Amino acid sequence: MPMRARSTASPDAMIVAEAQLDPCVLRKEDPNWRFALGASPTTEGVIVTLTGDNGVKGFGYGSATAHMGAGAEALFAALEMLTPLVVGRDAGPIAETMDFLDSQIEGHNQAKAAIDCALHDLAARAQGVPLYRLLGEKVLDSVPILRILAIKTPDEMAANAQKLVAKGYRHLKIKLEGKVEDDVARVRAIRRAVGDDIHLTVDANQSYSVGGAIAALNHMAEFGIELAEQPVNAADLEGLKQVTDCVPVVVEADESASSLARVKELVEGRVVDAISLKIPKLGGLLKTMEAASICEAGGVGYRMGAAVGSRLLSAQAMHLAATLRKLEYACELGEFDRLLDDPFSGIAIENGHLALPESHGSGVVLREGETLKGARRWADTERV
Repeated sequence: MPMRARSTASPDAMIVAEAQLDPCVLRKEDPNWRFALGASPTTEGVIVTLTGDNGVKGFGYGSATAHMGAGAEALFAALEMLTPLVVGRDAGPIAETMDFLDSQIEGHNQAKAAIDCALHDLAARAQGVPLYRLLGEKVLDSVPILRILAIKTPDEMAANAQKLVAKGYRHLKIKLEGKVEDDVARVRAIRRAVGDDIHLTVDANQSYSVGGAIAALNHMAEFGIELAEQPVNAADLEGLKQVTDCVPVVVEADESASSLARVKELVEGRVVDAISLKIPKLGGLLKTMEAASICEAGGVGYRMGAAVGSRLLSAQAMHLAATLRKLEYACELGEFDRLLDDPFSGIAIENGHLALPESHGSGVVLREGETLKGARRWADTERV
């Protein structure tokens, strides 16, 4: 069993005095939203709240995404194991705390990411600075946002694409389902609907065979798609490289890039042209920064992938994106705009871009009247 170990703290250190977990269920604006791996009318997660002994609070969002490894129940259970290990520790040395959690329990990246983000938010709020100041030098004030088109009929997807373009979006991602003729029809209809000036990418979420992916993407290239995300099974790196070598568009790994070790393998083997970096998938802000450095060193492109959940997650991903010097592609940090009941506010998409929040911490706050009641709570009895 993991044992809680308190860091040696300086006299003026901020100690994590309390922690709590709150399930977060967000309804989808479109309850029939579907992609190749399934459908659900809601997006689920867990909000981690860490409170310093000075009363400052920091928040993190755990994404309950089964194909990343943990659905809602598994994520909550992992956080029940990990969160109390942080209580009583110095909140300052975040890398040390995350190394400690790794030494106690292997894996559980989604849960660890929520804690990592809450620690960063707590530290930034306590210091009175925006979160990016803890990560590096700001090089971007905003990023273009890539919005997702869920699987529907070609005409329905084309109509939805036109609605997004009318709102100012210039980058769209088309979800595919692994059927060449149907998927090509979707891409064709969307291109005709939005014209040639809109940037299109596609995402099959592992639904194609190698041969099917090569055939589909070569055909879709006629319609000017710029990037193809995870066309084949995540474990089939040989097949993924074969697709990369045989199509005229950028091929990107998402589900295949499930850890830092896999990112290194993808980069060293030149398996793909680009990698979708996701904070929950990689285990937090610190490890996502490391993954970006690995990509840069190996000459592989990257972007911030789909942050599906509360504005809290998108805001924290934006803070990281603002420090990345070689961010080559539009980022998926606007999916909160299709979700309802978000307890946080403070960021919004304007003309297809997300601006970097400059207020303290993550730059989001609980909505007026919103309270997090704490489904589970822990406290350092020496300080509370």
